[in-house]
Parts: sequence; structure tokens; C-alpha cells
Amino acid sequence: MTKNLAREKTFALALGGGGARGLAHIAVLEALDDMGRKPVAIAGTSIGSLIGAAYAAGMSGKRIRRFVIRLAHNRADVFRRLIATRAGTFADLFSIGFGSATLVDAEKFCRQFMPDDVPDDFEELEIPLTIVATDLYRRQQAVFSSGALRPALAASIALPTVMRPVIVNDRILIDGGATNPLPFDHLGALADIVVAVDISGEPAERRDIPNPWECLLTTVLVMGNAITAEKIKHGAPDLIVRPKVGSFRALDFLQASAILRAAEPVKAEVRDKLSALLDR
Repeated sequence: MTKNLAREKTFALALGGGGARGLAHIAVLEALDDMGRKPVAIAGTSIGSLIGAAYAAGMSGKRIRRFVIRLAHNRADVFRRLIATRAGTFADLFSIGFGSATLVDAEKFCRQFMPDDVPDDFEELEIPLTIVATDLYRRQQAVFSSGALRPALAASIALPTVMRPVIVNDRILIDGGATNPLPFDHLGALADIVVAVDISGEPAERRDIPNPWECLLTTVLVMGNAITAEKIKHGAPDLIVRPKVGSFRALDFLQASAILRAAEPVKAEVRDKLSALLDR
């Protein structure tokens, strides 16, 4: 007699952009590890691409947490690494202007701040990964899933005015959040269930006037929320989780411990809701 065995359902994971708030992705990865389940594919934008790459390379959520906390608690080391990421030297002030000389080089940033576990090529990852950047002049997404990994990561995080654009195959690329801040739409054909982690943050009840940097970064998040909301109208993922990290600013990376504490409740939500979808 032949026994019919039900195939185990698969899921894919989309990790969104949002600056330092993206450290909340780590709590979601820890919940998946607790469940003993791995996504069959990952898609990431901006900070989501960095954390997605570390997880796809085989690092556990706890290992990624330890790496981030160790960095955040050593401010001197963070500033030393940041200095090493400058796109130019102060001598360049006289030839290319102040802004260009002090911009962060996104590729140098990845070399300084990404774990050594992350390989140089997509093909060396344990989980297939899709990275989204933005083609500045074509005004469209630039999607990477094969070839050199580090340039794709650098392009995905290249926030204008903070980081210099990245050139890949003669294309001028900037932060993926400009076109697709939560790239769940790249995963639908790859798994039974698509899980998206939105860390753009809930609206804040604040009345203070932001400084120019904060105003720019918050404006990017506002545009990202609008893009994601419109995408959801046309086809939502099976599960969206939103860690409560909206009170943190986009550049609050030194607040890593506080961000992870604030994200802790999302673990139970992921375990309960994803388990229900997988068992359905």
C-alpha cells in the first residue's frame, strides 16, 4: 500500500531597509533558529541586505547579535572603522569639494563592518539571496542574485549624501530603499509562504525640529512607507511583522542593545504566526 506523505511547506524571508532599526531583523532570525526552520530564499534591501547576507552565509541569529553588540559597545573601534571608510582624503577638499571628500565609500564600509563569514560571491552562500539596489539614472530597481556579492551589498546601502554611489557594470547605483524598501515581491515564486519584516517604524508623536541629516533620513523612510503600502495593495506577503523600533533614529547604530531589547517581543509573534502558516 502506498502512503501519501504531505510535503513540508517552505518559506522565504524579505528584510527591509530602515537604517539602525534594521538591527531588529536579528530578533526575527533568532526566532527562526528557535523554531529550527530556515528560509529557502532571502531578499534584502539596504540594512536588510547586510543582515540577510550574514544569515545566508550560515551565521546564526545569535552570532550576528554578538558581532553587532561587540561593535556597538566599542565606540573607539567604530569611529576608527568609519574613518577608514572615507571616499576621499582631506587633501581632496581642494580638488573635488568638501562633500565628495567626506562621503563614505560603501564598498569600504562593507569591508570594515561586515563579518568575515560573508563570502565574496553569491554562489558561496548557503541560502539563495536577492539584493535590491536602485539604478539612479534609469530610475528603477537593480536586482542582484549572482556574481560578486560585496559590490551588490555596497550598492544596496549607498544612501545619497551619506555614501558615494556605487558603480556596477557601468550602472550608477544607490540605496535600494529608493525603489523597493521591502522586497517581498521577489520571493513569491520561490516558496509556499513569504514572510516580510518591516522595520520602517510606526509614526512618531514628536514635535522637535530635526537636524538636516535626520530630516533627510526620515524623509527616505516616509517615501519607503508609501512605496511599501502601495505594493501591499497589489499583493501582500503571507506574513508581515513589524518590530516596535520606531522610536529609534536611522543612525542610532550605537543603540544596538536597546534596539534589540525593543525588538524582543517580535520573536513570539514570528514563532506563533509562522508556525500556524506552516502547519495549515
